[in-house]
Amino acid sequence: MVDYIGIERIRQLVARRGAARFIEELTSEIEADFLRWNEFDKSARHATHSTVGVIELMPASDGRLYAFKYVNGHPKNTAVGLLTVTAFGVLADVHTGYPLLLSELTLTTALRTAATSALAARRMARADSRVMALIGNGAQSEFQAIAFHSLLGIRGLRLYDTDAGATDKLERNLARLALSDLEVVRCASSAAAVQGADIITTVTADKRNATILTPEMITGGVHVNAVGGDCPGKTELHPDILSRADVRVVVEYGPQTRIEGEIQQMPADFPVIELAQVLAGRAPGRAGDREVTIFDSVGFALEDFSALRYLLRIHHEERGGEQQIDLLPDLEDPKDLFGVLAGELEPFAAQRGVAA
Repeated sequence: MVDYIGIERIRQLVARRGAARFIEELTSEIEADFLRWNEFDKSARHATHSTVGVIELMPASDGRLYAFKYVNGHPKNTAVGLLTVTAFGVLADVHTGYPLLLSELTLTTALRTAATSALAARRMARADSRVMALIGNGAQSEFQAIAFHSLLGIRGLRLYDTDAGATDKLERNLARLALSDLEVVRCASSAAAVQGADIITTVTADKRNATILTPEMITGGVHVNAVGGDCPGKTELHPDILSRADVRVVVEYGPQTRIEGEIQQMPADFPVIELAQVLAGRAPGRAGDREVTIFDSVGFALEDFSALRYLLRIHHEERGGEQQIDLLPDLEDPKDLFGVLAGELEPFAAQRGVAA
């Protein structure tokens, strides 16, 4: 039997901890794994692209556990009532190859993305950052807002989306959280949203080379959390922002981000710093208060590895809702795989014999 976490179970696990605590604990798990970066077998994700979206597989292993995530990105899905991004994942034991956990990762991806964003911002944003512009108010936005409010002390949110209904939704959900110390301001444009912001988070969904931020919007000292550019041909930042002399760009995994991130617009030798270097103290996340810092985040398999391991642990800690599925046969004789079917096939064999 294999442990299983579906939508109802993840709802239980998040509800019992609260979203903020869940993200905080997940942030610690992700940081711990980035700090042992060299122990991981790493590769860029395998992507299958179509004219309407992408389907990807994202593997990672530390030699003891192996994880992979299946994830899609189809921006037009919402027009027919479907999610833009869905995902599930597996955590397995390297020693036996047996899966330990099969889990939903649609909700968990949003949670781990927010956790990674906040983890990077703690090292890259100015310590006195209190106002964040949140451009793109769709499925990921609440998670980003919770993470930055809880982990970085953001007290002002400036919202903008080309879809007014998405901003309506975000405002309703933030109101339900009753965060009395969080001021939410609705803005009429991206340019208006970034005014006075210490941190700018872009999390839009269009699969195109969009220009969500232009050079004149970026003031000295701001931190840009660029989340939405996550596949070839999909970007949010004007390339002139990246080429500024006062810009520091941090990525999760260089070989992947050069294909899928904002830096796909730049020359192959464009200088970047990997997040693991910053977290380990081998490179600064920020050199001064006037520097512009950009976290060019596309999501990396190590984050899903961390999330799956965390889910398995709390799945066992939080009693009362554990589920398992019979994904694998349980054999008395491991060489007799056919024996699993034999008992069911005998009646049909007998029927055929009578008919003959």
